[in-house]
Amino acid sequence: MRKYWIGVAAGAHVAKGVAEGFAQLGHGKHTPVQRLSLGDWIAYYAPREGMGEGAPVQAFVAIGEVTSPVYTAQQAPGFCPYRRDVAYVATARPAPIRPLLPRLKFIPDQTHWGMPFRRGAFAVSRDDFAVIAGAMGVSVPAEVGLI
Repeated sequence: MRKYWIGVAAGAHVAKGVAEGFAQLGHGKHTPVQRLSLGDWIAYYAPREGMGEGAPVQAFVAIGEVTSPVYTAQQAPGFCPYRRDVAYVATARPAPIRPLLPRLKFIPDQTHWGMPFRRGAFAVSRDDFAVIAGAMGVSVPAEVGLI
């Protein structure tokens, strides 16, 4: 069964992943990337443009389908993060989070809406993912085999 994920990363890091067609989570750690499966969908939320710096973004900035098993890639000498390839939707547009807050069930407390994103990567319901995808101008594929 397909799962739906939220990844949290700086906007600049997400842009690099989109340009090169990969997803990397938790600063390249194995466990968060291993949780994803082929056919799962991921949407990236960017709190800021840079890592802990830069202009606030506070929007979902990329969305796509996982298309590969886990692999490592040398990003810098001595740094080989774990990744999965992702077919990002090129026509997706950024979706600011604030207008979505009342509709997202994984955010039970709108006063402290940022708390779930501290996990870095987490699964959400198909319904919540569809809200995000719709705001980005993307349709989530229907589940196959459901009656």
